[in-house]
Amino acid sequence: MKNHLFVLTLTILFTNTLFAQEVKKQKPEISQIDSLMAKSFERGLFNGNVLVAQKGKVIYQKSFGFTEETRGTKLNDKSVFNIGSISKEFNAVAIMILTERGLLNLDDPISTFNLGLPKWSEKVTTRHLVNYASGIPKIEYLKPKNDEDAWAILRNNDSLFFEPGTNYLYENSNVFLQRRIIEKISGVSYQEFVTKNIIIPLKMTNSVFDPKFGYKNMTSCYDFDNVRCPELEFISGWLWVDINDLFKWIDAMNSNRLISKESFQLLLNNPYAKDEGGSLGRYFEKEELQRHNGVSYKFESIFLNDFKNNITIILLSNNLNRVWDLGHSIHNLMLGKAYEIPKKSIYQTIRKEAFNDVNKAIETYYLLKKNSGKEYSFENPSELNKLGYELLRGGKHKASIEVFKLATKEFPNDANLFDSLGEAYFTNKQYDLASDSYKKAISLGGTNGNAEKMLKKNRGNNR
Repeated sequence: MKNHLFVLTLTILFTNTLFAQEVKKQKPEISQIDSLMAKSFERGLFNGNVLVAQKGKVIYQKSFGFTEETRGTKLNDKSVFNIGSISKEFNAVAIMILTERGLLNLDDPISTFNLGLPKWSEKVTTRHLVNYASGIPKIEYLKPKNDEDAWAILRNNDSLFFEPGTNYLYENSNVFLQRRIIEKISGVSYQEFVTKNIIIPLKMTNSVFDPKFGYKNMTSCYDFDNVRCPELEFISGWLWVDINDLFKWIDAMNSNRLISKESFQLLLNNPYAKDEGGSLGRYFEKEELQRHNGVSYKFESIFLNDFKNNITIILLSNNLNRVWDLGHSIHNLMLGKAYEIPKKSIYQTIRKEAFNDVNKAIETYYLLKKNSGKEYSFENPSELNKLGYELLRGGKHKASIEVFKLATKEFPNDANLFDSLGEAYFTNKQYDLASDSYKKAISLGGTNGNAEKMLKKNRGNNR
């Protein structure tokens, strides 16, 4: 008996020592992530939920902030978010489930399904749809309020934007038709098919399609002025999830519990636009990294799925925060690389003042730069670019010009900012100044042909 007790004691001591070593090994990383997120919340750069997993185990999970604009209810791990484009993964995987069951051939034309579409359906395939290479008519810019509106747009448009398989256009018409094909083949609604074949098997117990205000655990997005976003009116089939359910989904994809590795790789690698991504976001082959983000109104989500290092990072926000930057900062931290704690947003700080008096806003900009330069994101040109476009879209054309002028002064070698200034001048019908700005953008390396295209258009207005 004494020997047994001695062995048991040694076993417990050895186990506890290993556990203590493991905690000690992980603690600096967890502490650093927590410090990064806490500082970001303190600076108004993140309101949402975060989860980090390694080797399939959650090592860090926390909620920061509130469920809606009154800030009356704190977020928790059951809070349900609109994940935007990440929700498109579910229809793509549903397509592959049907394919693996022999009920669908990806290369058959979609005219096979008798959806009442124009003649272009005879040369568009489901493979084109899941890779956004179909060239089919857009529905997004016409803002359909429901599926009936979307059908009307697609059935009454005889032309394609390009020949299927020759280009790439990330547009929700592809998503809409994927969901309708799933319904046609399965004989049940898209929501029913996904619930039966994905949600229930994965025990995603807190996921819901197209919820209405007031749904249990639902979050509402809101802007910097604490104004709630409107209720979503669009095509159906958007799955809202909490962070635990999204992790279950990513883990299931990684372990091939719903579709084969071959089907997963087929969706991950877009043969028509390798550098653009597809149904599962973008895949960086060299790093073996999948990145997918989604935006809807002021909701923004991202996950990084690092296959090489077996790391998953998820951030869900309902306040359009810095999830992109934070996701990559956490990833660098986990890999032992240098990372940055995001600085306060100069855009957020002066935006309200810019709408009231742009000159005072610019004065504030310089004052903060002089006295608090290390605290704010002065080195990021997108901050001023974002503010300039918000003013431009808000009808404040002259104010937007002043902000873009400030931006080009601060970043004189940034072609994109001169392109933006050109657009502001063009919108304000100052065509000569628009031409000068577009020419400067071209001289600095151009903006993927946009400056050249706009310069040509601008010359037409000068005639």
